Amino acid sequence: MSNTLTAFSDDVTRAVAAAEPHVVSLDGRRHFYASGMVWRPGVIVTAEHAIAQGDQIAATLPDGTRATATVAGRDSGTDIAVVKVDGLAAPLERRTAGGIRPGALVLTVGRAPEIGTLAAMGIISGVRGTWRTWRGGSIDQYIRLDVGMYPGSSGAAVVDADGHVLGMATTALSRAAGVAIPNATLDRVVDQILSNGHVTRAWLGVGLQPVNLPAHLSGNRAERTGLMIVSLEDGGPAAQSGLLPGDILLGIGGRVVVETDDVQDALEGRAGQNVPFEILRGGEKREVSVKPGERQRRG
Repeated sequence: MSNTLTAFSDDVTRAVAAAEPHVVSLDGRRHFYASGMVWRPGVIVTAEHAIAQGDQIAATLPDGTRATATVAGRDSGTDIAVVKVDGLAAPLERRTAGGIRPGALVLTVGRAPEIGTLAAMGIISGVRGTWRTWRGGSIDQYIRLDVGMYPGSSGAAVVDADGHVLGMATTALSRAAGVAIPNATLDRVVDQILSNGHVTRAWLGVGLQPVNLPAHLSGNRAERTGLMIVSLEDGGPAAQSGLLPGDILLGIGGRVVVETDDVQDALEGRAGQNVPFEILRGGEKREVSVKPGERQRRG
């Protein structure tokens, strides 16, 4: 029995040891700290809610030295921030989404300035598909963690038993438990921030309400629900494109919409582009070309 436990303990410490050279500590808000992962050479990802405000923050590197990190951009919607520190090594090997399943053993590996490496062990307690956070960001996969989320855990690497990165830990996006922001979301947000300094989100300037559709108007749709426009912002993209109060949205860019989150999902990455909207107006189906604007950034 002791040999089995010793072998298991050795496997866990090896997984942590594989991750710790790629994890840093960053100055946090209110005298706390955040962890961060080396995502690309010289590029760190961390939890946006946990790091201090400002364009530059202090970082404690894997070798214990202190350095100044430059904040390349923040996205409160996904709770991701990108910071740069010259000379950091390449990141850990990553695991694809196919290896993520409920019950799988996971570790969080972070760093604290005075303690060094911080590790906690638990399991993935729940997995589902794409979800939209209460802050408005789109996450490619919901990965709920049953892991002790201690101070400094936000921004930590979430790794599997082999030491492969599954994502980044955060406590800000779910009131039920900590979650892992998956690698696909991290890559997408990092690309946008490094290119533009921020994440672009589409804005229509409408108020919407789900409404039931009678059978003769729903046609071949499996869903018998549409989204009625109940208000329009003066001068907003929807108003400028000719949409009217009382119009019922059926589809955007070929995607059926039945809930307000469907609209945001359909418009993801399409700010400034002409997008076909399928609507009902006066009982007749029409197609209107709409050019969404860019939502004002909050972080």
